[in-house]
Amino acid sequence: MKNIKADKAMIAVCGLYCGACRKYLMDKCPGCGLNEKAAWCKIRSCVIGNGFHTCADCQKNVEDCRTYSNLIGKVFAFIFRSDRPACIRYIREHGEDAYADEMTRRGCQTIKK
Repeated sequence: MKNIKADKAMIAVCGLYCGACRKYLMDKCPGCGLNEKAAWCKIRSCVIGNGFHTCADCQKNVEDCRTYSNLIGKVFAFIFRSDRPACIRYIREHGEDAYADEMTRRGCQTIKK
């Protein structure tokens, strides 16, 4: 199993930190950016289509964005106590490198509610 390390390339488009994900660490997923099987993800399609790295690059408030704040995301947030909008706010305020460092320090893939 891989060790968690800070790498801004491991930030998913929605703000989750793939670098701390169990599937990534066990070599079962390449991470959001390289996962061609994730074509179903509307957030990923939107971000890539607009030439962004994450939703933090967009001017919209993610909580008002219908693509970001969808039913699947809300269910995921409830089950995993994930606060993805807080992840995007952190990236906007501190930058991707700082976010990758922080999530590596915490050893988790999301900021918890």
